[in-house]
Order: sequence, then C-alpha cells, then structure tokens
Amino acid sequence: MTISIGIDVGGTFTDVVAVDSDGAVTTAKAATTPADQSEGVIAGLRLLGERLGLELGALLAATERIVHGTTVATNALLEGKGARVGLLTTEGHRDVIEMREGLKPERYDLRMAPPPPLVPRARRLPVRERLRADGSVETPLDPTSLAAAVDALAEQNVDAVAVCFLHAWCNPAHERAAAAAVQARLQGAFVTASSDVLPQIKEFERFSTTVANAAVGPVVAGYLRRLQDRLLQAGFGGPLFIMLSHGGVASVDEAVRLAAGTALSGPAGGVAAAVALARQGTSQDLITFDMGGTSTDIALVQAGQPVLTGGRGVGEARIALPSLDIVTLGAGGGSIAHVSRAGLLQVGPQSAGADPGPACYGAGGRSATVTDANLILGYLDPASFLGGRRRLDTMAAEAALTALGRPLGLDAVATAAGIHRLVNARMVDGLRVATVRRGVDPRRFALLSFGGAAGLHIASVAAALRVARVLVPLQAAVLSAWGMLNTDLRVEMMRSLAQGGAIDPQALRIVCDVMEQEGRDRLRWFQGDIQVRRSADMRYGEQVSEIAVPFDDLDMGAPGFAAALAEAFHRRHEALFTYALRDRAPVLVNARVSVAGVLPALATRAAPLERPGAVLHRRVHLESWQSVPVHPFAGLVPEQVVTGPAIVESDTTTVLFRPGDRGRFDARGWLELEVAGAAMA
Repeated sequence: MTISIGIDVGGTFTDVVAVDSDGAVTTAKAATTPADQSEGVIAGLRLLGERLGLELGALLAATERIVHGTTVATNALLEGKGARVGLLTTEGHRDVIEMREGLKPERYDLRMAPPPPLVPRARRLPVRERLRADGSVETPLDPTSLAAAVDALAEQNVDAVAVCFLHAWCNPAHERAAAAAVQARLQGAFVTASSDVLPQIKEFERFSTTVANAAVGPVVAGYLRRLQDRLLQAGFGGPLFIMLSHGGVASVDEAVRLAAGTALSGPAGGVAAAVALARQGTSQDLITFDMGGTSTDIALVQAGQPVLTGGRGVGEARIALPSLDIVTLGAGGGSIAHVSRAGLLQVGPQSAGADPGPACYGAGGRSATVTDANLILGYLDPASFLGGRRRLDTMAAEAALTALGRPLGLDAVATAAGIHRLVNARMVDGLRVATVRRGVDPRRFALLSFGGAAGLHIASVAAALRVARVLVPLQAAVLSAWGMLNTDLRVEMMRSLAQGGAIDPQALRIVCDVMEQEGRDRLRWFQGDIQVRRSADMRYGEQVSEIAVPFDDLDMGAPGFAAALAEAFHRRHEALFTYALRDRAPVLVNARVSVAGVLPALATRAAPLERPGAVLHRRVHLESWQSVPVHPFAGLVPEQVVTGPAIVESDTTTVLFRPGDRGRFDARGWLELEVAGAAMA
C-alpha cells in the first residue's frame, strides 16, 4: 500500500490528510507551532501514523509524495520579519518602491501616512546603467558604480539583495551581470533579479514583487530545508512538493527561487480542492468558504475553473505573480472580540492564534473569541473537541465573555450571540466583495463549506446571500490539505511584448515557444506527462489593467489568428464587464504560458455504508434555548436526511442547521444542505 500526504499549516492548526492507493482517507490535526512550523508538521504526521497504526518511520516509508502548504512567507510579510534586504537599481530610480503608483488604500484620507517600504532608502543603492524601453543600451553597466554599491550593501550586512533595473524585462543582461557580482561578493546572500521573477512592464509591480521575493526568500529557504532534513531523518525518501499561490505545486528548489509565490500557499489548496470536486461532477460553479482559526478565505470557481489575478497585497508588499483570486478576511474561530472606543462590539481582525488560543483552550488566553462564543451558545461540545484530545474550558470562556460584555450591559450569552451575528455579517460582506462587486450573482452558485469553523456559520451566511445550496464534505476541516493532493506541478511563465500593443502572431509565437521550452527545462527532472496552456493579457488602449485571454483553441499559424484573438478578447471582456468595444483594436501586453507536470490522480472511494450513529441531544441557543438532535457525521448513511434545527458533528468540524434547513448525506460522503429562506425571488 502506498500513501500520498497533504499538509496544510494554518494559523491555529496544522491539518494532515493521507489518501492510500485504495482511496481511503485518514485525517489528523495538530497545533500549529509558529516559532518553527516543521515541529507542528512532524507532530501531525505522528498523529496520522497513530490513526493508521504505523510508527512515523513506517508511515513515511510508505509515502510516495508529500504536498505542503505553508504560511511562512505570509507571516514574514505580515509581521515584518523578513530578511534584511538591499536593493540595486538604475541610477535615479531608487524611490520607485516608495513612490508606489501614487495611490493609497484610502484615497480620500489626506492624513494617511504612506506605508513603509520593505527596503529603507539607505539600503536602496543606485547603479549607473540605463536601458531603453526596447531593450537597447543607452548607458552601459558601469562596473565601478556596481562595485561601490555592492560594497555598501556588504557593509550594511544584508541577507538578501533584489536587483531591479529599468526595462530589464526586455533585456536582462545588466541585471544578470549585477546579480553575478553580488553573488561573488556576498557569498551566501539570497540574490534575486526582477527579470527572473517578473519579466513584465509596470516598474512598481516588478520592483515590489522582486523586493518581496528577496525579503521572504531566506525565510522560506531556511524553513523548507529544515523540514526536508527532518523528513529525511524520519525516513521519507520521496518528493516534497510545495503549494504555490497560483494553485499548482512546485519542487522545493522552485518554491525557494520564487518564494513570494508561496504567499497564498495554504488558501490555494482549498481552491484546488474545489476545482477537483468540480471535475468530479459536484458543481461547476462554486464559491469556496474556508473558515479556519485565523481567517476566512473566499474564492470563485466558474465553469470548473478558478479565477487568477496578477496582483496581490500581502501586508505592505505588492506581489504581482500569478495567484488565485482569493478574498481573505480576518474572521476565524480564533478572532478576538473587543469593544471599540465608540463603545461598539467588534470582532477581529486580531486572532488568538495557536498560542495562547481562545480562552476556552485553557492555555492562558483571556480574550473572548468566536470559538468561545460558539461554545457558550452550545454549538460546540466541550468534551468532543478534536475527538476529545482537547477538552474545552467552558468556565474560562464564560469568564472572558462576561468581562467583555460588562461595559455593554450584556451577560455572557448575549455577548456570545452578538459575536456570532457580527462575524457572520463580516463574512457576508466578504462574500459580496468576492461576488456581487465583481458582477457575479452568488445565488447561482453553490457554497463549498470547509475549514474547522465554517459549518457553524455557513447556513446563516448562505441565507443572508440567498444562496440555497451548501456542500459540506466529510473531510471539511482538512479539505485544503486534501486539495493539495489534487493538483499538478506547474510553472507559470510570462513575458511582456515590446511591439507597441499590436497583435503580431509571429512575435507572439516566438516568445511563447521560448517560454514553453524554459518551463519544460524547469520540469526536466519530471518523468510524467506535460501539458501546456497559452494565454495573452490584453486590454483596450486607454485601460490600465489587462484581462487574460486563453487561446489554446486558436491556430497561431492561421492567417486569421490576430482577428480571432481580438474577437476572443472582446467576448471575454463582455462576459466580465457586460460590454465590448469591437470598433477598437485591443492591445496585447503580456504573453503567458503554463507548463504543468501531471501528477498521479488520487483513488476515490464512496462513503462507507455504516449503521446510523446514536443521536444525542444538546441545548443550543437559537434566539432562545432549545434542545436539538446531534448527529455524528461518521454515523450518517447515504440518502439519510437531517432536518433543522440540528447539529451534525465530527472530531474536527461541526455543522449547525437552523430551523427549516434540510441536509442530505450522499454516497460520496457529502452533506448537501438546502438553506431555508434562501430561494431566489
């Protein structure tokens, strides 16, 4: 028997999923260890082994691959704990990353201070060189100026260096020469050049992404090498793959090279799961709703495909690498409730995290969180949390909620009910941002509910949005880790085209062929099938942003290719924004090539036919206290129907049914929930 293992490190828990060659799924949860995430990973693997009746060494010896999602890069950027970075840039352009685009998050707030750049001005050093916009040399690279700048960085003891020269996307020669000089002088430093990270126009995005890559590169490299060593010592000899923000996986070396591409590593696993489920026939149109201990992540899967974006903000960093379009809210089970200066009850975005965690964890936390509220409202069983491995402290939760509600004149139960309603409202707003504000009607989608905390809130959230259908998998609490096992190795290549915006089929073909070969070279160690996808970033001339237009179904050698690509853009623009300007020729800005190494598909197994589990009852607060049936998730049998009010719970997740909600358990091990009061008008 062989095993594939997916590992998702969250803010509170580390989720581990094993799928064997027969399709059997085994899961485990361990506490995340923020100081060194590899410790929590090993603890999760040990627990997984216990559930399979295997020692850690035997488990890893039977494992053919491990796919891992990590928050190391995200945490480094959010907490300002990245490497000490230096920047080499074209003389006269050292302030590009500080000037940004002339925009700020609150454009009408005249007193808003600009965000601090990742590299202070003293470590942003100019180098005498200059390229023109077509890549030709205006001023040759001055070795004396370069040597002086590198010496200055050496004196400042930098750990990483970003090399960002003007127009290097078109001609990387100067950047590569400078990077070689840095590597020779600062041996051991992490060196990254913008022409290798993001070879595209738009200087701020290219500079900012490269600086972010330099900031997290040493942190990610140190963590992944440490994890590799620990796995090797424990007996694992297979490949370790890392989940990337664009929804594919990569080798450790590739993940280190493009470390900034791991910024959405964990949430990307959930979207990968949704895509895999869409392929299996669950639904082609899904809204993912992943609520964990620290945050809630929301994304769209339309016609079975995820939505990609070219620009993400993580902390103060702008990362323009391809990534899944995920809306992240500071709303999770560990989100801390507090009273604002105006005397209003608020929830998040601060989280109690894994240490000390919610007050009910009994680990020293004193702040009231969403989990404390759900416990006091009766939604969680204090004796069965994590399968009984962690007993929740009801008295500690009540004390925290009482203290929070005292200035508001509320008791613990009223405070808990307020927290539950507030966090639901925040998540409804987040779903509207991800759908309605982008021209998408959420009522035509199904909500895919996963993450340990999602089931307690999903019915209320769905009803507020009038989404009638919710899907909850048996492995909802660890679905992101499962999703990581259902994606492929992928290298995303992109180049801007210096052709004045006109569609030149010959130039496009040449650059696509070059990128495809580069992608294949990066996967030359992979022995499986390779798939290639091509697309173009296009816009109307006066627009600022581009949209991606796939053209795999078009013949690049046909005489009418340019016209066909232009029409494909018009149709795509019309689908996204309801209009097209067919009397205007579109501008082709970037060419993209995705090279994917297809990994073995997981075996699937239908839900086991078990006898119905014993139904207990518990008092819960739904406007008033009432006794409701509690069904064990593992005890449901195919076609069994559960009608609300009720609770369905497993070791790692709980689903709350409101009055009138109706759920059906199907042969795949899914709970399909029909939400009361959500039918479309």
